[in-house]
Amino acid sequence: MPYLILSDIHANLEALNAVLVDARGRYDRIVCLGDLVGYGADPNAVVEWTRAHVAVVIRGNHDKACTGLDDLENYNPAARASAVWTRDALTPGNRDYLEKLPRGPLAYEGVDLTHGSPADEDEYLVTPRDAELLKPFLGSPLSFFGHTHVQGGFVLNRGAGRRILPNGTLTLQQGCQYLVNPGSVGQPRDGNPRAAYAFYHPENGVVEYRRVEYDVGGAAAKILAARLPEFLAARLYEGL
Repeated sequence: MPYLILSDIHANLEALNAVLVDARGRYDRIVCLGDLVGYGADPNAVVEWTRAHVAVVIRGNHDKACTGLDDLENYNPAARASAVWTRDALTPGNRDYLEKLPRGPLAYEGVDLTHGSPADEDEYLVTPRDAELLKPFLGSPLSFFGHTHVQGGFVLNRGAGRRILPNGTLTLQQGCQYLVNPGSVGQPRDGNPRAAYAFYHPENGVVEYRRVEYDVGGAAAKILAARLPEFLAARLYEGL
């Protein structure tokens, strides 16, 4: 059975629930690449679900920001406001859980897990050139990363990088190194508002990219009811 690979849930319970319905019965463990919280209005529900169901989780930058482990001066005003609100909303137990999440890269069952770059957990991987520069830091032929909220990733073949287009399935080739981004569950930024995730089939070396519609209006209404910045609600409709 494959792994269910999640990233960047961002306290969006509606998106998470839609992914779980879509993926039901198709995996035997769940892996998460960080940013459980921040931006969305259901941080406790998402963290409690994660604690109960996810095999391994690494921390994201918003997990640090929302627990006081990161300097909020590096965040835009909407992100800062969300981090402060989330910090106040978290239960002591859930805050403690987030504070203790391990940093990436983390080796797990033959793959590496990282939130951002394998060289720096807070660095964004945006271009094939970014991926090429990481070759000395790659400990496994396959790394999963998040942070950009853009589904896809990069493949290195003889040191040259190219972008992976998330069209259905990706079959891993011998001799190549892959940096795979499952996309964001709770706040996609690739122009597609549907929740993004992936399956990894280790038995045959296949990654399957998935998108699923969810109740965007419900998630946005919760953000507005919590008096979080309106921008955080509006962007969900556009996937930006």
